[in-house]
Amino acid sequence: MSHPKLDLTSRTAVVIGGTSGIGLALARGLAQGGANVMPTGRRIQLVESAAEQIRSFGRKSLAVPCDVTDAASMEAVLRSAIAEFGKVDILVNSAGVTKRSATLDFSLADWNKILDTNLNGTLRACQVFGRHMIERKYGRIINIASLGSVLGLYEVTAYCASKAGVAALTKSLAVEWAGYGVCVNAIIPGVFRTDMNANLLTGPRGEEFLIRTPMHRFGDLDELVGAAVFLASDAASFVTGHLLPVDGGILASGVNQ
Repeated sequence: MSHPKLDLTSRTAVVIGGTSGIGLALARGLAQGGANVMPTGRRIQLVESAAEQIRSFGRKSLAVPCDVTDAASMEAVLRSAIAEFGKVDILVNSAGVTKRSATLDFSLADWNKILDTNLNGTLRACQVFGRHMIERKYGRIINIASLGSVLGLYEVTAYCASKAGVAALTKSLAVEWAGYGVCVNAIIPGVFRTDMNANLLTGPRGEEFLIRTPMHRFGDLDELVGAAVFLASDAASFVTGHLLPVDGGILASGVNQ
């Protein structure tokens, strides 16, 4: 039997970017923890598939697409959630894009696209759902940061800049909203193979990550679930502004061998 403060029964979660990769793993994990979950993203077919996976755990879900570059679409998700569930307790911001290129050759259009999705998109979601949480005097926001929030990663400057911004945004909102019962934290995933980064992890880059990770392996997406359930729960009621690495030790590492 799990600790009662970790039980998410009667909670409602919205997972933005919740139809694949890390976001889908966390949506499924929150449902297994007891929450009703709305996994959302741009493509309705993927949203419907993810919602069906949530229902397979015996939880309620709703298939409403959204685009993090469009605040109105996130407001529509919030309205649908309130109509169906009465509230949103938990927000996970997992929508993200990246592109590898030498910084000197990186176009401003690509730079702006990555920042608009990863950083501005997180801000838009926090504004839309944070207002609702502040009115209710309760909320748990979990942003997805990155090793690139704190480390320089070769030839993904825009991604690192956006994720460093997510880390700063997380801390700033935690301070600003602490008096309203809203806890704002972020998970820093180590190296997990997903569709987004599969090409980046082939060859020498993947080998270097394995050398730098004390556990000498990539993470399994389900290994992120415990951190998310904790941060979403009442067990984390005094935890805010924290960046929680789930990284096999990479950020603690000096010399591994």
